[in-house]
Amino acid sequence: MTIDEQLALLKKGTVDVIRDEDMRAKLERSAKTGKPLRIKLGLDPTAPDIHVGHTVVIRKLKAFQDLGHTVIFLIGDFTGMIGDPSGKNVTRPPLSREEVNANAETYKRQMFKLLDPEKTELRFNGEWMDKFGAADFIKLCAKTTVRQILERDDFTKRLNEEKPISLHELLYPLVQGYDSVALEADVELGGTDQKFNLLMGRNLQREYEQEPQVILTTPLLEGLDGVNKMSKSLDNYIGIDEPPNEMFGKVMSISDDLMWRYYELLTDTSIADISALRSRCETGSENPRNAKVALAKLLIRDFHSESAAAEAEEEFNRRFVKKEIPDKVEESVIAAGSYRLADLLAQTDLAASKGEARRLIEQGGVKINGEKASAANAEIELSGDAVLLQVGKLKFLRLKGE
Repeated sequence: MTIDEQLALLKKGTVDVIRDEDMRAKLERSAKTGKPLRIKLGLDPTAPDIHVGHTVVIRKLKAFQDLGHTVIFLIGDFTGMIGDPSGKNVTRPPLSREEVNANAETYKRQMFKLLDPEKTELRFNGEWMDKFGAADFIKLCAKTTVRQILERDDFTKRLNEEKPISLHELLYPLVQGYDSVALEADVELGGTDQKFNLLMGRNLQREYEQEPQVILTTPLLEGLDGVNKMSKSLDNYIGIDEPPNEMFGKVMSISDDLMWRYYELLTDTSIADISALRSRCETGSENPRNAKVALAKLLIRDFHSESAAAEAEEEFNRRFVKKEIPDKVEESVIAAGSYRLADLLAQTDLAASKGEARRLIEQGGVKINGEKASAANAEIELSGDAVLLQVGKLKFLRLKGE
């Protein structure tokens, strides 16, 4: 790929690139020398599971990996015990080392669904931060000012609202920034909520006489509701460990507008191809439902397999398109005996009246155990064996006689 093509790929779905000219210069130097860039992504293992919203930035890391650069997946086992104050208006309770380590194991397994583990440099910032003594922290704190730290929106807001800020929270950006120094990062990735911390890394590298890293930020993904940020607490998320059928159903539930956002941030589909597909849907030459099915299958393929994606589509069609027998069917028991079909439909409220029942049967809208009924006066024998009655595409009743 040319440098321009690489930049187009890497900037797809990003919010900030600080700075464009530095990114180009680093890529050109890498191409000339054959030395790959060092690309850093740090995540604190503060919860055991991640959802597809977290993978927006991981996909960007994968793009660098696919271009041959050294990607560093940094697990913040040390910073996780501090608690990142990003976007918080209250102090976050720090996690114990045991909690962080347990979550980190789950993170590693989940991240490698997208990244190539053989080509990923897996690091923990406890490697260097656990060795920091009091004197080291004082030297690190001397690299910035109180004014610089308080420029962070989260802190300013809490000060204005007279909400407390713990001293350890002020140290968080410094520790995350020092990670870039320790790893000699050329590029650091993060969500838009991490911009302050990423800039701190860039500043600290200057203080330690390193070339400042380039910063790429990615947007925070909207959840299934299309309004709020994807979050497990809001139950508007798609978990990457969820069963394929659940993932498929959740994707199919999103709006058409949100679908294009997901295409851009959660797939490797190019912007040109997304625009062309969207144009076809808007002009009526392509059904938006088909585009949504394709999106669901792309996500399931990434986190499960191609065959799982195909099976999930088949199951979804069986349940919601073909309206075949659902997994759960209402059951009822009436007196054993012989019943005329039309009478039975009216008696069980599957039809509003015997007349409507006869009309439904004549139109082919009634099935008995999956077979289309042809006569309104057909005799149905009810005993201990259940009979499945279906009226139209949505009404099912499993009936027994006692």
